[in-house]
Amino acid sequence: MASGSGAAPKGAAGARSATLKRCLDVLRDASSDSEQFAALLLVTKAVRAGELDSKTRRQIFDAIGFTFPNRLLTSREPPSGCPEHTFRALGLTLLACFCTDPELAGHSQILNKIPTFNDVLVSPCNPDSTSMIDDAYQCLTAVMATPRGPRELVTKGTVAALCHAYVNGNYGSDRALTLLLGLLAVAEVKCWQRDAPHLLAVLSKLSEEFLKAEDMTKFELCELLPHFIPLSSPLTRDSKGSECLHRIYKGLAKILGSKLSHSQRDPALKLAACLMQACGSEWIPAGSTGSKFLALLVNLACVEVRLTLEEPDPMETEGKKEVVTACYVLMEMGIQECLKEEESLLEEAQKMQLIRIMEEAFGAVIFYLRQVKEEELQDPFIFASVRILGAWMAEETSALKQEICELLPFLVRYAKKLFKESSTAEGLPQTDGVQAGLASTEGSVLPQDALRTDSTAPFFSWLDANAGLRSSSLRSTLRFQFLSPSRFLLPGFCHLTAEDRPREILISEGAPALLCDYFLHQWKGLTSEPGSLTPLTSTEMSLQTACGIFLNLVVTAPELIRQEKTFCSLMDTLLKSLPFLLPQKDHLVLAANVATLGLMMARILASSAVLQGTQSAKEFFGATIRFLSEAHITQADPSSCCSALAVSPAYASAWGDIRELWLLGMQALAGCVPLFPWLPQAVLQARWLEGLSEVLTRVAPASVDFELVAAFQGVLLELARASKPCREVILSHHGEEWANLYGMAALEQCLSER
Repeated sequence: MASGSGAAPKGAAGARSATLKRCLDVLRDASSDSEQFAALLLVTKAVRAGELDSKTRRQIFDAIGFTFPNRLLTSREPPSGCPEHTFRALGLTLLACFCTDPELAGHSQILNKIPTFNDVLVSPCNPDSTSMIDDAYQCLTAVMATPRGPRELVTKGTVAALCHAYVNGNYGSDRALTLLLGLLAVAEVKCWQRDAPHLLAVLSKLSEEFLKAEDMTKFELCELLPHFIPLSSPLTRDSKGSECLHRIYKGLAKILGSKLSHSQRDPALKLAACLMQACGSEWIPAGSTGSKFLALLVNLACVEVRLTLEEPDPMETEGKKEVVTACYVLMEMGIQECLKEEESLLEEAQKMQLIRIMEEAFGAVIFYLRQVKEEELQDPFIFASVRILGAWMAEETSALKQEICELLPFLVRYAKKLFKESSTAEGLPQTDGVQAGLASTEGSVLPQDALRTDSTAPFFSWLDANAGLRSSSLRSTLRFQFLSPSRFLLPGFCHLTAEDRPREILISEGAPALLCDYFLHQWKGLTSEPGSLTPLTSTEMSLQTACGIFLNLVVTAPELIRQEKTFCSLMDTLLKSLPFLLPQKDHLVLAANVATLGLMMARILASSAVLQGTQSAKEFFGATIRFLSEAHITQADPSSCCSALAVSPAYASAWGDIRELWLLGMQALAGCVPLFPWLPQAVLQARWLEGLSEVLTRVAPASVDFELVAAFQGVLLELARASKPCREVILSHHGEEWANLYGMAALEQCLSER
């Protein structure tokens, strides 16, 4: 019995297969459209509904090919008594059937039909055409799943068609929205570049619905709206975009001003974070209402961070990582607004209150990071937490100092691990510094006020394309494994290396060696492109901040510079970098950092091989002399008959950033003169002494401030002591006279000695 009952179905299936084969043979041999129609009808009878598997579909395609469906799509003469779109509908049905095969969905014959599918979506719909629209959506969905699909859809106008279908509420508009979300997820920049007006129309509709909604739809829209907030094309530049932002702001204000559950508040916080990431605080109106809203946002974010991280439940924390990352974005905006001296949305009292609240939240972040286990270091949420702490450390140097010092070993270890992994992944060579553990050293060769504590890297813009939030991912850590944490810890480290205890911890944990490797890595990346450097980038700003850290170490820990061999590699890079960097336009600040750091390190490493009269050393000092000597010019003073000393036009725009570096560089150059016997000759070849003598003779002494006089005297005195030719040049250009005139007593005495 059992064998008999099993044989019947098997026999029936075999019979159907044989019937289908005969029908496909007829279809394949058909010599006219009428015969193909008839054969297709036979096929539909031979195959039961739901039994059309991929193999059968491929057999049907092999029998039909693309020629017949193509003719159906272009035919304008339907059979007598049939709707005018009959042939077209049949052609779409065949293509929809073929598209279920991924290989066929990516075929050029299908991709060429994308404009046809688009036309179906935007054409007027009647009851007889809904199946055509379903087939068009099925084809577009299949195309998008292919490797070439998204690019083809964007370039062939599908985004505009989908936007039209959704905005007008056409049949299948929900599928249009789903396809739009898919395209934006993989090609946001291209979509907005080509179809910004159409996407703005969708955003306008969604924002209107968001503002009007009074039920759970409002919270569903909180999840949907971030997908239509572009990072690549700020909405604030467009009047229609600004209107959308204002409606979203008003909708969010309603939500956050109400009593909400976590499930309701979380989407609102993520939406607000997305807007902050894309538009900064520009979407929040100025005035009392806007300032209260921003203060509320940051306050809620800090509360959420504390609730989640102060007493972390592993399961609960895992589910809250996305919203906490959104809160980090809001806290970072809070930091930025609190730092603004002008045009801030916040009043001073609000700033003070938020700083206290944020301090408590960052205490929770530190507490959480101290619990992190080794196996958790690859978690993107750890990266996000370290990054936001770096933003706090960059600006706040007094609060939580004890806690931060205790966390420094973890931060250095974490930065080492990710930097090493990213360097290995990119195939970059590493020095031994990453693995080095360094002993604490003491010693200083410059006064304490020479320490660098300026933060030159604005954090909020550093992660640009890597940051942002979408409801489906922690987009702020999208490519965290390729971005070293050193980058956003640099400004905080710059502050900390100016203080004894944190500097000792950083040195003992090997941070200086890591930062040397990081600097070499970043410099290689900055100069990897042929030709001149690109305009100011975050990489260049990172290099400037790293120079500030190294200057602090040169001042406070010179023995470290002598003992750690990675600093010899750094010195070699600095020697070769400045001659390349100085002629580059708009990179004077980085050049000033490199020149000054190189001079400071050269005094400590004077005996190293790279500085023993090598070509690179001579070229470096030659470039340094140009940098220092070209900073000032004489300029007519309208208020008197004399000329005045002025900053050179080429230096004027950057002088506020490089003035202290120039003064420190002059002091360091003076210290280098006795150490390098060939250096005075380089000064003579540059004819700096003649030029400086002429300037000091022509200008009114009152136009030269005391710091400049001291800087000039320091260099001139060392040159006069070390080199008889230099002394003679100074004397021949009335050196004794102007030394007396400017109060350069030490130089005057040196010149008077016979």
